[in-house]
Amino acid sequence: MARDSANEISVDELLKAYTLGYFPMARSRDDNQTVWILPDERGVIPLDDFHIPKRLLRFVKKDPFEIRINTAFDQVINACAETTKARPDTWINDAIIEAYTELHFQGLAHSVECWDNDKLVGGLYGVSLGAAFCGESMFSRATNASKVAMVHLIGRLIVGGFDFIDAQFYNDHLTQFGLIGMVDKDYQVILRDALMQDADFFAAPDQFSTSLVLQSITQTS
Repeated sequence: MARDSANEISVDELLKAYTLGYFPMARSRDDNQTVWILPDERGVIPLDDFHIPKRLLRFVKKDPFEIRINTAFDQVINACAETTKARPDTWINDAIIEAYTELHFQGLAHSVECWDNDKLVGGLYGVSLGAAFCGESMFSRATNASKVAMVHLIGRLIVGGFDFIDAQFYNDHLTQFGLIGMVDKDYQVILRDALMQDADFFAAPDQFSTSLVLQSITQTS
């Protein structure tokens, strides 16, 4: 289900949409219009059933990147909006960048970043609402960088008392992390429950080491 919107998105409109299960997408990077999407089948990662593929777990344990939180949100969202050979176009237009950047300034949109010698090589961003984290997009300029960011995000969300990640659409790529498909009627139920809770994105310690991240995931899964 989709409906068109104007070329500007207010933060109030964006937050209201999330409480109803909608999120915005553009038809292309250069399209001035956005479309409000309500998927018939939602992709959801329950945080009590998250798992890490063995090969990725071995990679994460090597601490290949420095993980930072919210230090370069603008760089992350713009990197997610870039076109690549594998991705000739994206759904993130200027209106979306502006709206989520403002949401970041308000403390509701966050970035998890992978750095290598002060070079941003991967990351993701999303929105925290109650005990739900709405994952928006990720990018990778180094092997497994976006996946490492996902693992660190999961550990932080578990410590903070979150229930699930809304991955928007069901896709085979994320099933390795425990993604399930959920019809909209069922998603609305868990969304309403999550919005009534108080989770804390910053409950994890400032120095949230890889070992602590993996420990938090192991204790939950």
